[in-house]
Amino acid sequence: MGLFNKIKNMFQKQEATVLGKEDEQSTESVEKKNVKIYEKGLSKSRESFVSKLANLTNKYHKVTEAYFEELEEILIMADIGVNTVMEFMERLRDRVRKEKIEDTEYLKEVIVDELFIIYVNDDVLSSSIHFASAAPTVILFVGVNGVGKTTTIGKLAWKLKEEGKKVLLVAGDTFRAGASAQLEEWSVRAGVDFITKEEGSDPASVVFDGLEKALSEHHDVVLIDTAGRLQNKVNLMKELEKINKVIASKIEGAPHETLLIIDATTGQNGISQAKSFKEITNITGIVLTKLDGTAKGGIVLAIKEEVNIPVKYIGLGERKEDLQTFDIEKYIYGLFKDMM
Repeated sequence: MGLFNKIKNMFQKQEATVLGKEDEQSTESVEKKNVKIYEKGLSKSRESFVSKLANLTNKYHKVTEAYFEELEEILIMADIGVNTVMEFMERLRDRVRKEKIEDTEYLKEVIVDELFIIYVNDDVLSSSIHFASAAPTVILFVGVNGVGKTTTIGKLAWKLKEEGKKVLLVAGDTFRAGASAQLEEWSVRAGVDFITKEEGSDPASVVFDGLEKALSEHHDVVLIDTAGRLQNKVNLMKELEKINKVIASKIEGAPHETLLIIDATTGQNGISQAKSFKEITNITGIVLTKLDGTAKGGIVLAIKEEVNIPVKYIGLGERKEDLQTFDIEKYIYGLFKDMM
């Protein structure tokens, strides 16, 4: 079998290799810890989705039309998205027909394969951050208020600092009360530099000063927070256009990434936000926060199918280290571990 067994064998082998090395700071040990974060963070989605799939397999020992109908409902409830589910079901039926599959137990593995072919097929979207060949790398963050944008920026700052990078946080959300103070608090926790202006200042002027500081003090990465007032698209678009012009005038080829923060617990509303932000600025990647707080982990697949933007980071808990670089194989393992 394809992807299902590949992932299963890879992580079982890793478990055996790393056994007894938890206290070591080896690459294998760090990887194992990251896999554990995926396992724990996706437990709600795994328990909900996999248990329903197991119950379906127990209920139907042979593949029937009734089986397909119930499977379709399970997938939609996992927030994969109606259009994605319809296309998936068509592909699954076709494969069942061609391979003459009758056993529902065997079909579980085929389902895992086909679900993630959705993500990795055709144009493989890179989940890696694009770092500039010459510092600083500029990363712009957008997203509506309340999705965890400031917290995500703080966690990423800590992550980059741990990797040995000199990081600057720029508080470009100058209109939301307390936004700058919250980001400044994260700069202290992460041990990185910070710049802001008084509340109500022109966000583009804060960005300008931030880039001046980054260039003069040789920062490796600049993380810029922005306002999230999506309810007034025209004003937000003008604001982001102005910020982008300032960035491009100071650093050629920047911003190198524009990351949209989406709260995974909002489900399909998050997809709508992605579509709206895509209309007003160039989104290069998505950060899915609070994925540990929802049973609808299938939103990762819906994002890929409906907006074709790669998920670059996922939030799997409250701790700093729970912000993880998105890895499709760890994600498959975390979601389907109980079937493996």
